[in-house]
Amino acid sequence: MRQLVCLKPGKFEYIEVAIPEPSAGESLLKVRKIGICGTDIHAFSGNQPFFSYPRILGHEVAAEYIKGDAKGFSVGDKVTVIPYFTKGEDIASRMGKPNCSSDMRVLGVHIDGAMAEYVVVPSSSVRKLEGLDFDDLVLVEPLSIGAHGLQRGQLTAGEDVLVIGAGPIGLGIIALASKAGARVIALDMDKKRLAMAASLGAEAVVNALDEDVHQQIADLTGGDMVPLVFDASGSRVAINNAFSFMAHGGRYVLVGLQKQEITFSHPEFHKREGTLMSSRNALSSDFDYVMQRLSSGDIKSAQFITNRVPFGEAASLFLDPSRPLLSGIKTVIEFDNV
Repeated sequence: MRQLVCLKPGKFEYIEVAIPEPSAGESLLKVRKIGICGTDIHAFSGNQPFFSYPRILGHEVAAEYIKGDAKGFSVGDKVTVIPYFTKGEDIASRMGKPNCSSDMRVLGVHIDGAMAEYVVVPSSSVRKLEGLDFDDLVLVEPLSIGAHGLQRGQLTAGEDVLVIGAGPIGLGIIALASKAGARVIALDMDKKRLAMAASLGAEAVVNALDEDVHQQIADLTGGDMVPLVFDASGSRVAINNAFSFMAHGGRYVLVGLQKQEITFSHPEFHKREGTLMSSRNALSSDFDYVMQRLSSGDIKSAQFITNRVPFGEAASLFLDPSRPLLSGIKTVIEFDNV
């Protein structure tokens, strides 16, 4: 089989290896589609923290079940993978939060991922839902990131929600929050992404390059500002600025990630009795929720997959400046055998 290995920043190579054999507690999957994530782009460029090379990237998986000991699965089943692996013994796991386990190993980040024709994963990580196709399944992981953020924020129907950053994760939050009955405001500096946000359910969009952003948000909320704010930009400037958009009694959820410290006025945050929280990865229940939303048609994969590339062209795609990986919403690698 072929696997695509990131040997070092800026260098990919296709390597032929034997198809791996699953051990006890593992399953072998035939990869059908892989979504390209910002993590993959950062790893290729050398900007991903806590990363080592060589590494096979890829954690947004749609695959066909081949063999193993996953209960309830048969050869040929269409599946996806919860790509966050943990022993389940640390304090976070004991509290029901394995998504932020201290011994977390993420597929394609800490261990080799699924940019390969076959991949072996823990049997406990495999998920399926009858009726979902490979396009649906490749979106389950990134949409689950947004679903987990919404769970962290305790969204209630009818409230105003501000989503900062209309990239793939932010757009997923927008779509899911809108379907849950929120009135969503999207904030980004890219007009095309703001248009996508509107098409996915945002009732209002604000360009971050405008001089009167704060006033626009105040006007949209009747002066109350926003009770639930999400950052999906991963921009330090955007994260710091967003504290001023919070309503009194509001919640602020950091879904995006950046490397530096964040700063805000303690008195302004304190007088709001604000709640600041992070949202990392997703839980099995978030995966189940997203698969149900895809199955019901509330969320449609065609709205998100905007670029497709054959596996044999994936390496050159990362190097081609004329084909930006972050254009559109989601770029998906498709294998020759699909």
